[in-house]
Amino acid sequence: MSLVTRSAQARTSSEAMLPRVFRVVSNQVETEDTTTLELEPETGLPLLFDPGQYTMLYVFGVGEVPISISGDPGRPDVLVHTIRAVGAVTRALVGLQPGDVVGVRGPYGSGWPVSEVRDRHLLVVAGGIGLAPLRPVLYDAAAHHDERGPLSLVYGARSPSDLLYQDDLMAWKTKPGFDVEVTVDVSDPDWHGDVGMVTGLLPRIPIEPGRTTAMLCGPEVMMKVVARELVSAGLASDDIHVSIERNMKCAIGVCGHCQFGADFVCWGGPVFRYSAVAERWQVAEI
Repeated sequence: MSLVTRSAQARTSSEAMLPRVFRVVSNQVETEDTTTLELEPETGLPLLFDPGQYTMLYVFGVGEVPISISGDPGRPDVLVHTIRAVGAVTRALVGLQPGDVVGVRGPYGSGWPVSEVRDRHLLVVAGGIGLAPLRPVLYDAAAHHDERGPLSLVYGARSPSDLLYQDDLMAWKTKPGFDVEVTVDVSDPDWHGDVGMVTGLLPRIPIEPGRTTAMLCGPEVMMKVVARELVSAGLASDDIHVSIERNMKCAIGVCGHCQFGADFVCWGGPVFRYSAVAERWQVAEI
């Protein structure tokens, strides 16, 4: 279906613009400016989603923003979002407390191809809050450990206090078939792990061209550098997937804010094959 056709359908769909009411179950502070909210639907009807998809979260009287789903796809009764406070709406979201309500539209967008790569070595590379959209991939891998290949997670953050999901990181390190490598840009006296960029950890990962699939999420500059490193190591650009979460406003391909070359990120993404975006990433102002 073309973007034009999908956009035309979206304009006539009242459901696409009507938020469902969810209630906040818990507010978990992750870092100084980042919080994880757990939500449950007031109607009791779960929100099914694929890893990598996002929803539009609406704070009544303030506005709405797109936020990737960061929960367990095996538990659709609980909707989980990890949110960094960077503007009026996200500041309002991180301030919500149990019992408060929020509007939810979605889920929207393309997801990570988890079902297609379970027999392959999966390399997950995340930077900062980019771990949030990849967290469902890790949950899915843990749930299907008997039918998947090995998984390597390479994760970097600015400092030890900026690391997300620290309990999860410890648990994933003990999972059979999981290799977890973590680094920070700036250390502190209590940090005894690696210091430096995520690219410095890539040589530790056994990349087998033709049998390895990579999924990347983080700052675009990080994804560009990591993708180039992986291609140089022999990985096909079709085997690299990136999440480009930029400028999404309406989620239904109408407003045009998120146009990225020939695609709208809200419709065609946020997950793309690197082969589809590599050339566009070289063009200034796209």
